[in-house]
Amino acid sequence: MSEKSQILFMQTRLLRLASEKWNTSIIKVNDIFAKYNIFKFIEECFGEFHMEGDDAVLYDIEVLLRNKEVDIHAELG
Repeated sequence: MSEKSQILFMQTRLLRLASEKWNTSIIKVNDIFAKYNIFKFIEECFGEFHMEGDDAVLYDIEVLLRNKEVDIHAELG
């Protein structure tokens, strides 16, 4: 599998994981990921992230959002 495919696969897994953890639709999570450049973050950090589990990567995403002062619950409205 090419690296590009692996990145897309990881982005998809994290989208689903966030949807489950945040108890919301994939569409809403997709909107948050797009708005705050999370897909790009995953792509840029793939070299490190592919060595971690998805839960650890989702934690890093949540930390990034908090550092950007994003209230996930408010975004989910």
